Amino acid sequence: MHARGIALALALLLCGCLAPAQASVDALSNQDAVSGLKAALEKGSGAAVDLLGKTDGFFGNSAVKIPLPDSLKKYEKLMHSVGMGKYADELVLTMNRAAEAAVPEAKKLFVDSIRKMSVQDAKGILTGGQTSGTEYFKRTTSEQLRAKFLPIVKQATAKVKLAEKYNQYAQKGAQFGLVKKDQANLDDYVTQKSLDGLFYMVGEEEKRIRQNPVQAGSDIIKKVFGALK
Repeated sequence: MHARGIALALALLLCGCLAPAQASVDALSNQDAVSGLKAALEKGSGAAVDLLGKTDGFFGNSAVKIPLPDSLKKYEKLMHSVGMGKYADELVLTMNRAAEAAVPEAKKLFVDSIRKMSVQDAKGILTGGQTSGTEYFKRTTSEQLRAKFLPIVKQATAKVKLAEKYNQYAQKGAQFGLVKKDQANLDDYVTQKSLDGLFYMVGEEEKRIRQNPVQAGSDIIKKVFGALK
């Protein structure tokens, strides 16, 4: 796809318009389009990491806060009623603090992924949906992120007695279909929820930049994503 084709794709993505200003369309080059996309993805992913990778980044954000696994959550009220609520609260806080500690590991992986992006990848993202860049990150970084996050999560949950007890009973429960397999191990559960929350926020940042490129600050982002506004 040449420069004009990319510009037209941006028109459809950003304003749903089939008759953009011709001068703005023709002014965009392949190099500008790819550079603008990479700058936008780096800025958006970095902002998401910064928002989550701090105290209360997960715990204080209802959109990504990690709850107790379903198999334990149904007993949460009972635990509070018999004076054991502090153990449930401690576990929730620990899970979210673990996620907050793990997320900063993502920044370098995201930057590396962007730098390795091919022109074909970039074109696919430009002609994709509002979170197509986030989907690219999922494909290229999920397994590496999981490997980075898991040891940090394990270190945090190892300090909580309820976490150890949960693993003992949940793994047995999973054998009989009483506990979902993806919740049979607390560390795996927290790691996955951390990834889910991270990619959710990266997606929100990507949408925000696409919708309002002027506020993104970078000249190349403004040029590419703002050309048709």
